[in-house]
Amino acid sequence: MFSSNLERIAELTLKYRLPAIYDRSAFVEAGGLLSYGANLAELSRRAAEYVDQIFKGAKPEDLTLVQPTKFDLSINLKTAQQIGVTIPPNLLARADQIMK
Repeated sequence: MFSSNLERIAELTLKYRLPAIYDRSAFVEAGGLLSYGANLAELSRRAAEYVDQIFKGAKPEDLTLVQPTKFDLSINLKTAQQIGVTIPPNLLARADQIMK
């Protein structure tokens, strides 16, 4: 539901000047302010490792689930300016992706 409406969600948060934070960078690319969440490419790679182990004979119930270890921070500076939010320099320095 959210993924198919991400542009509309970002548009409404901008319209009402809401400093929303999302879990995926796609929202930031659509005009959202900030996202912080697990790196989807890393999660996909780990899923492939599980599939490989199962194909090699491992039982799914014997596999240990592992928490995500890589997270991405994306910031949209244009949106920050439009809603009147100042992003601290130390947060900008930590960002994986900055949109201007």
